[in-house]
Amino acid sequence: MRTRLCELLGIEHPIIQAGMGIVHPAHALVAAVSNAGGLGSLGATGRSPSELREQIALIRERTSRPFAVNFLVSNFDEETLAAALEARPAVISFALGDPGDLVRRAHAAGALVVHQVHTVAQATQAAGRGVDALIAQGGEAGGYGQFVGTLPLIPQVVDAVQPLPVAAAGGIGDGRGMAAALLLGAEGVNMGTRFLASAESPIADGWKRAIIAARSEDAVKVEFWNDITRSPTGRAGYGTVPRALRTPFHDRWAQRRAEVMQKVEELRNEIQAAQSEGRFHEYMPFAGQSAGLIHEVLPVREIIHRLISEAEETLRRASTLVAPIGVGREAG
Repeated sequence: MRTRLCELLGIEHPIIQAGMGIVHPAHALVAAVSNAGGLGSLGATGRSPSELREQIALIRERTSRPFAVNFLVSNFDEETLAAALEARPAVISFALGDPGDLVRRAHAAGALVVHQVHTVAQATQAAGRGVDALIAQGGEAGGYGQFVGTLPLIPQVVDAVQPLPVAAAGGIGDGRGMAAALLLGAEGVNMGTRFLASAESPIADGWKRAIIAARSEDAVKVEFWNDITRSPTGRAGYGTVPRALRTPFHDRWAQRRAEVMQKVEELRNEIQAAQSEGRFHEYMPFAGQSAGLIHEVLPVREIIHRLISEAEETLRRASTLVAPIGVGREAG
């Protein structure tokens, strides 16, 4: 299965692994996705310049194929960005804000630019900045997102920015979702939750088990998280709110935002301690509604093989739903 996104990015399969800065260390996952024919993505958020250089070097030891380095426009370190540009990855991707002059800077370093959006207006703005491709993320996605669903968002963005290739994100957990995205006009998919629950993912086993056990309704918007991280408006870049699996921490504070605001430092310290102890998933296990479709932890190569096989089979079945002209219809 090849699309224009494959041709643009130099990949075998139209599958992008979401750049998740919360995944540490990420080199094994990123390289595995690229080696399996997709586009692995290294999330730069929270990484120092030295750590980013180290991760890129480790990725390049494991694969000669293209990969992306992902930055959040709303929260990035200038020195870390400079380190990424100096390393000259094939792709620089951006999310959570108007990419502005960052597009020009990435192009000057020889990288293609992929930008993630949540609305048609954001897509039109990013296209005007000169990005090479877009990810249109529906509200079903894990991590930071808005609220427009994937099903109505994808065709609107495709129509608004054509001929730019668009990858679909949000709620896609198997090949049937991938096939649906392609039929909506997308040229590929961007997936996070499915790759979190992979053998190469470095997240805690408890986080992986939570994804496997989750129903889609367990992946909820965590409104108070932006209060803890002190987003001035209670929203992150592009007005987004994160989605994660429900935890006792969520249930304890979800309806007590005023009290959260009074205990920001205390809660932040508690979360940072849990993160250092490998228990972040007990607080904020980022995951999307596609968790309800994920039932086992698999190697990345097997995940991608199943995605492609199931998508192709779904597309073949779809063609049987349309009767040949003149067959099964009454003459008018």
